Amino acid sequence: MPSYDYIRDPQEIYRQSFATVRAEADFSDMDAELATVAERLIHACGMPDILEDLAWTADAAKAGREALRAGAPILADCRMVVEGVIRAGLPRDNAVFCSLNDERTRPLAAELETTRSAAAVELWQDHLEGAVVAVGNAPTALFHLLEILGKGAPKPAVILGFPVGFVGAAESKEALIEADLAVPYITLRRRRGGSAIAAAGVNALAGLAKSADMS
Repeated sequence: MPSYDYIRDPQEIYRQSFATVRAEADFSDMDAELATVAERLIHACGMPDILEDLAWTADAAKAGREALRAGAPILADCRMVVEGVIRAGLPRDNAVFCSLNDERTRPLAAELETTRSAAAVELWQDHLEGAVVAVGNAPTALFHLLEILGKGAPKPAVILGFPVGFVGAAESKEALIEADLAVPYITLRRRRGGSAIAAAGVNALAGLAKSADMS
């Protein structure tokens, strides 16, 4: 049986991982809280160069931190984001909500002639106000969120917009940046994104919220 020489200590793996992130990425144009979020995003995907495409509003990290401290729910576009959120890290045992598999979603998608992911966003409306929104998969979910917000739906505290893929992902994120909805956001231009990155953003905000509780 082969034996491999590798680091087995989880704390040392964690320490070296974030040391590498900090050595290979330049966070000088960010405030400390946003830099903490960006570190987690890089750690989730192993690509320091995503900073070149990262876009945000100046108040996004603070808005997300304060929302979670206040007990706000987390609205996710897919189960992969839900499963990536570390429940023990949430400051107020915040609810994590995904309506993709709700029994109402499929018929609503047929009625609206859209994807299940977009239809699922319709079911967020009673939970949207002050929420932390994490989109890590479907561009149609982000597009539809922007549509209902433009029609006057309650505003979330922050949007973590990380849909991924070749059709609509880049366009949906540019639409978020250009929407001028007075909603803080963090997003990643072009095709890259994904559930791991979206969940990492939530976990980073939760960590900031817990740190603020202890200060």
